[in-house]
Amino acid sequence: MAALDRTSPPRLFHSGELVFSQAQPISALFILKAGRIRIFRVAEDGRTLTIAILEPGAVFGEMLLVGQQMYGSYAEAIEDSTVCQLSAADVEEHFLSNPKVAVKISRLLGEQVARLEERLTDMALRPLSARTAATLLKLAEAAPRSRFTQSQSVKLTHEQLAGLLGATREATSKTMSDFAARNLIRQGRGRIIIEDSPGLRRISRTTF
Repeated sequence: MAALDRTSPPRLFHSGELVFSQAQPISALFILKAGRIRIFRVAEDGRTLTIAILEPGAVFGEMLLVGQQMYGSYAEAIEDSTVCQLSAADVEEHFLSNPKVAVKISRLLGEQVARLEERLTDMALRPLSARTAATLLKLAEAAPRSRFTQSQSVKLTHEQLAGLLGATREATSKTMSDFAARNLIRQGRGRIIIEDSPGLRRISRTTF
């Protein structure tokens, strides 16, 4: 990361700012150092589908050199985020010349593809309650733990969660209210606290 910083100084994107868009595509590879980035697409009717919400350490962008394609996608900072942008020349110098780094990047990209395939399968075969429970658990596991509490929490609005689930905000809010009434979760301002992980895990396994 120190070498990358010297080659490509990190850039700060404020919450709500686009890293790239369909109208302004960038052929580059990005490494998220701090904050969170939402990758999404926009349908013809204006609806948005969130492909992923990325945590620090994630790799994203349009870079055919490493098999990463995001044509037609948008990347938005959903909180103040620090990002390194790498050109094809940077990738060749820092990644492909170092087998260990190349393997790590390939593994990260492969994991992201596997998560997307799993989400598509969930959307086709599982009810909204199961998809919501599974998504909350995965996001909580990926989120950094606080030093002051052992509780797992997710920084996410209902609208952002609905985009991840491929559901309406109304249906998502109803499911979240049901979870809260059953003491599975606790809801705060832009934050969801997991109260009963085993309970959510049982719901996540349900099918039609």
